[in-house]
Amino acid sequence: MITLFESEDHKCVMFNDLTSGAMVQANQHVIADGKEAMVLDPGGHKVYSHLFPLISSLVPPDGLKYIFFSHQDPDIIAAANGWLMVTEARAFLPELWMRFIPHFGVDHLVMERITPVPDEGMTVMLNGKALKLIPAHFLHSPGNFQVYDPVSKILYSGDLGASLGNDYIYVEDFDAHIPYMEGFHTRYMPSNKALKLWAEMVKTLDIEIIAPQHGAVFSGKDNVSRFIDWVSGLRCGLDRMDGSFRIPE
Repeated sequence: MITLFESEDHKCVMFNDLTSGAMVQANQHVIADGKEAMVLDPGGHKVYSHLFPLISSLVPPDGLKYIFFSHQDPDIIAAANGWLMVTEARAFLPELWMRFIPHFGVDHLVMERITPVPDEGMTVMLNGKALKLIPAHFLHSPGNFQVYDPVSKILYSGDLGASLGNDYIYVEDFDAHIPYMEGFHTRYMPSNKALKLWAEMVKTLDIEIIAPQHGAVFSGKDNVSRFIDWVSGLRCGLDRMDGSFRIPE
């Protein structure tokens, strides 16, 4: 467990070592305030069996109030039924994906506890503190959201900012970190237009940390600014697809 922020009542932690084997590495984030907590993108079944008991070290057994699913990928949502069946937590899922989550085995008895997040996003209160669910559409899912915590000033960016193959927790040398991000972003992000729109939006926030769902964390305003500038100038997805649509011989 890695503590990203801690004050008297508010704590933000990251679990980065619960995936194994052939699974893509994924971080699971928990925001705890007082006796209430939100878990972000909790992952699949193997991660669930490890993560669920660890949350009890942060809040009481009935303290898990919210589950946030940024989009529909299995490394985020595959264990949704387990979380909803054994807790009383309310989940948040992009409205676009509400009709798809039952395919992961989510029981009809718990569907009423999944709140669809509208395209414009929403505010969620955790123990009286406002968490912002902000739109990040097409980055990389057509229905995609991120979480901004104004107390810790952490932006939980989901797949945006992901890095693969590095073995450090915090980005210390941004230029050396780019090769660990570049391949993922040029393939999984759809276009520079989407990245520019996102960058314009998040520049209005006071961000101390960007915490992705995969790989290393960007800590400090310099690294945060460098990432936003880098990604807003990136050619990716459709920008690079000229000549890629061909019938194979």
